[in-house]
Amino acid sequence: MLMNRSKGDRLFDALNVTFFLFVLALVLYPLYFIIIASISDPVKVNTGAVWFWPVDMTLEGYRKIFEHEALWNGYRNSALYTVVGTVINVALLMTGGYALSRKDVPGRNIITLLIVFTMFFQGGIIPTYLIVRDLGMLNTMWALVIPNAVSVYHLIVVRTYFESTIPIEMLEASKVDGCNNTRFFLRIVLPLSLPIIAVMVLFSAVVHWNSYFSALIYLRDESMYPLQMVLREILVRNSAQELMNVEDAAQLQDFSELIKYGVVIVSSLPVLILYPFVQRYFIKGVMIGSIKG
Repeated sequence: MLMNRSKGDRLFDALNVTFFLFVLALVLYPLYFIIIASISDPVKVNTGAVWFWPVDMTLEGYRKIFEHEALWNGYRNSALYTVVGTVINVALLMTGGYALSRKDVPGRNIITLLIVFTMFFQGGIIPTYLIVRDLGMLNTMWALVIPNAVSVYHLIVVRTYFESTIPIEMLEASKVDGCNNTRFFLRIVLPLSLPIIAVMVLFSAVVHWNSYFSALIYLRDESMYPLQMVLREILVRNSAQELMNVEDAAQLQDFSELIKYGVVIVSSLPVLILYPFVQRYFIKGVMIGSIKG
């Protein structure tokens, strides 16, 4: 039986709901505006006529984006870099995080301190570039996935997850049954770590998919450009065309804004499609790996 709630409680709940609906609207409206602006007449968008609904719907911006053949090559490259980079990231995070979570590992605290030290003090862009060059990774896929293969923050989250969910008694019981460390990790630890694995997969995939700075520094062959670099080239060339063609400068400026909105949708769509499939594990992994830790 529900208890009778006072007028103050109901008022408090109403204010809470109203406040969070307002915050939700503030977060969602910019995303919604990008969508409707990408399919609206660019003149109407620039004059402020587009607020809640598309005005004079057009797909011209998407047509101009997808008419670039390099776009599909960029999609393939980004997919390859994301898959390979995510596999490397997750493999190193799981093995490294588990090793650091084991209290019987000699020098565990010192190793953790040295790893955390790199969060605050780094070599910088030029030394990193020189190392990548000397290793012969310039203009290769490995220059995009190897230098940032391990995130220290993610490593600490994974270690905390293992410490809070894999008790030492489980390891001791498995050893009694003749299970070695490798088998324990593969057969017991990993199946129990699906939430944190899903979180790390999503985090790593988003980082690799949205990355363009590494490609800007290390890649010279345009056929190897990821999607973000291809979209950047589309915007840069479109802006350059505005400067070269004075007569159509106003119209090109309008289409430039339309293309910018379309570029946001094109680059974000794969991540938005992926997220619902890992949302359940994502929420559970963040709760256990971050908040509890």
